Amino acid sequence: MNIDASKMDGPSGASEHGESVSGELATSLGELARELQHEDDLDTVLSGIVQAAVQLIPGAAEASISLVTGRKKIDSKIASGDLPRRVDALQSSTGQGPCLDAAYHDRIVRVPDLSTESRWPAFCRGAVELGARSMLSIQLFVEGDRLGALNLYGARPDAFDLESEQIGLLVAAHAAVAFADSQKISQLNEALITRQIIGQAEGILMERYKITAQQAFLVLTKASSSSNTKLREVAEHLTSSGEIPTARNLRGPS
Repeated sequence: MNIDASKMDGPSGASEHGESVSGELATSLGELARELQHEDDLDTVLSGIVQAAVQLIPGAAEASISLVTGRKKIDSKIASGDLPRRVDALQSSTGQGPCLDAAYHDRIVRVPDLSTESRWPAFCRGAVELGARSMLSIQLFVEGDRLGALNLYGARPDAFDLESEQIGLLVAAHAAVAFADSQKISQLNEALITRQIIGQAEGILMERYKITAQQAFLVLTKASSSSNTKLREVAEHLTSSGEIPTARNLRGPS
């Protein structure tokens, strides 16, 4: 996705050509949403979000999408460079930072100058040593105990302003919708694969015992219940080994 960000470089451009900038931004965000909604690979979706964030959000020199699990583990799912990955690792090790606050407490967290920031002393000292100067973190999605945040990094202090926050929230909103659609497609694909595996197992039983599809499915469900194993795992075991699973042969030799 190629976006001309030259018309969106800062508040001065917005004041002189407000309508033009708004129109360009709306067009770019619409393109982002349409492109991401046609992707069924999660990494491709997230890469598109990161690319658009750097191009569209004033002050953003680098960006990442971080996944937070269990309120402490932070992983850079997709990053524009090495700095975001190292900063995420620092947040994870110190247990503090703007990404965690954005994910669990505030919708958006702006850090004008990491060298003078007092909210997360251990994190800020390390982040400055790594080369980070300013940050903007925006909550992206919440999915059970997994949360996502869009993290933006400025090349200088005070790189982000109110316009950065507003455009960042718009990018995050479009991205969150596309992310949800991608997850639904992924779940649908997984369901289709499961159905295919179960169908193969049914076919083996039908051929072997000369029974109907309904009877073969009943055999699989009974094996699933008696072995306390998911139906898909029962079907996979049958198709790979030719055996109807039991609790014993699923555990393997003792």
